[in-house]
Amino acid sequence: MRILLVLVLCACAGGGDAKKGDSLRAGDGRRATGDGKTAATGAQREAPVASRQSPVARKTVLIVGTSLTAGLGLDPEEAYPALLQRKADSLGLHVEIVNAGLSGETSAGALRRMDWLLRGPADVVVIETGANDGLRGLDVDSTRANLRAIVGKVKAARPAARILLAQMEAPPNLGAKYTSAFHAMYQDVAKETSVEVMPFLLQGVAGNSGLNQPDGMHPNEKGEQIVANNVWGALEPVLRQLDAIPTGG
Repeated sequence: MRILLVLVLCACAGGGDAKKGDSLRAGDGRRATGDGKTAATGAQREAPVASRQSPVARKTVLIVGTSLTAGLGLDPEEAYPALLQRKADSLGLHVEIVNAGLSGETSAGALRRMDWLLRGPADVVVIETGANDGLRGLDVDSTRANLRAIVGKVKAARPAARILLAQMEAPPNLGAKYTSAFHAMYQDVAKETSVEVMPFLLQGVAGNSGLNQPDGMHPNEKGEQIVANNVWGALEPVLRQLDAIPTGG
């Protein structure tokens, strides 16, 4: 029970939804380099020479999320999107991870950002949102509708993109009926929209003081390693499949 409460608290930093201009870490849609630097993407960044010469297309993974994705309290290279970039680079996968995390955002806020975020490339979209909805006790049906709409926007703008939906949880103090419905919502949306739902983002981290920052809510550097492994388990097979697609394929 304590784990669920800690999960939802850690997804909320600040009061209401953060506005598009109030990006946190790489929340403005910049590449999570994993080396302490953040490189501009799209038209602002010229592809590396090696990438231009490669017969394999360089893919983009867009991670839409809350403070958990933004890496609240950490340097950008310590947040899990940057750790995913390191894993991909170490395997020679042709991929760029874009950290689009924004602190304090609800599913409604994420929905409002999607058109802006989808201006750039997106071959894989990871959706980490909804925990702040649970913290506020927002109506599950409304959150479900927002999640469906987010997936719909991705499919409309990027029909070929693979979509991964991260499982999130609501605090137990809202009652068993609410928390059960909230948990089931992610599986329901995944089935309804034919997307893959990933395991609980903070599995093995939430509630462990040694893996969280002094606030007891946000993962520390060690905790982020575990979060990255949780995400990587679902993401790696997708990236390996996409990496086999030739340029123009």
